[in-house]
Amino acid sequence: MKKVIKTSGAPAAIGPYSQAIVVGNMVYASGQIPLDPKSMEMVGSTVEEQTEQVLKNLAAVLEAEGLGLKHLVKTTVFLKNMGDFPKFNTVYEKHMVAPYPARATVEVSALPKGALVEIEGIACREG
Repeated sequence: MKKVIKTSGAPAAIGPYSQAIVVGNMVYASGQIPLDPKSMEMVGSTVEEQTEQVLKNLAAVLEAEGLGLKHLVKTTVFLKNMGDFPKFNTVYEKHMVAPYPARATVEVSALPKGALVEIEGIACREG
């Protein structure tokens, strides 16, 4: 059976999707962009600033289920410009702990609301 995660700590869905779905020990978190959850306005103009906000939003979704970024087993990163990868990676690495989640990073032509970065994740409740 699946459970829907909905938290005010992360931006409300801007389309027909859930912030996350829980199935058993797994949490499937929708992609987060750098929106402030209260104002629903974009945060930051650089990939570093936006990545910080995206990871805060992703963490808030996981925290609603009693988990954190350390529970991530897989992330998918969407970058507007692959040239931003080193800057993005510096911020990402500060928030992740070993063993790091598996990850795919792809460049895309556009992201919602003109974001520079979006991250989705899959987390696993241990044991």
